[in-house]
Amino acid sequence: MQILKNEKRNNYLNQYSIAHLFSFPIENYIQVHEYKREEWIIQEGTPPEYLFYVLEGKAKIYMTHQNGKVSLLDFINEFEYIGEMELLNEVYYSKGIQTSTKMICFAIPFHSCRKLLLADATFLRHLSIFLSTKATHMAAKYSHSLAFPLENRLADFILQTADNDLYKEKHITVCDFLGVSYRHLLHVFSQFCDKQFLLKEGHSYKITDKPALTQLANLLKNE
Repeated sequence: MQILKNEKRNNYLNQYSIAHLFSFPIENYIQVHEYKREEWIIQEGTPPEYLFYVLEGKAKIYMTHQNGKVSLLDFINEFEYIGEMELLNEVYYSKGIQTSTKMICFAIPFHSCRKLLLADATFLRHLSIFLSTKATHMAAKYSHSLAFPLENRLADFILQTADNDLYKEKHITVCDFLGVSYRHLLHVFSQFCDKQFLLKEGHSYKITDKPALTQLANLLKNE
């Protein structure tokens, strides 16, 4: 992780100003963090030190079960928060969050801003909207597993996890996340390659028809 300073920091503060979301001068506290692909933003079980606001890039949320199995739970995209639950509940222990692409975040330190944030009605109103949207998204995700075929859900998963149009996720991770059999998953990947949506490159897939995958994925969002 790299903390951007001086001109680079100011460029991001100007380009992605969030001053309107707060009633105090948040720019005085914001750090700008840059993470490489597959770098951990938060290690599972470790309380975060910052409230993050994602500006560029994507990340994945993981959880380890009591039997040692690690599951992919969800994705984090641009203009979403990381660490909001820990802000609201100090005894809440985080899931693991790992970048799937290069990521740029605003980082607001808890030690100097927690009391200010929790007393800021403007920020809390905005955060409540974010949390309600997030809850609606989670409910929709589970209903999609029943209502939509694997083709739509896999297209969405590929677009969520690909980096520069290159998809590298392990099949077993996808099976667990989408709740499908390994055989069914391979069948749909084969279909996508036959239709030239994807091109297999070793253990990875190159996206060759992004509009076609996007059209399939958008059916989930337009329900």
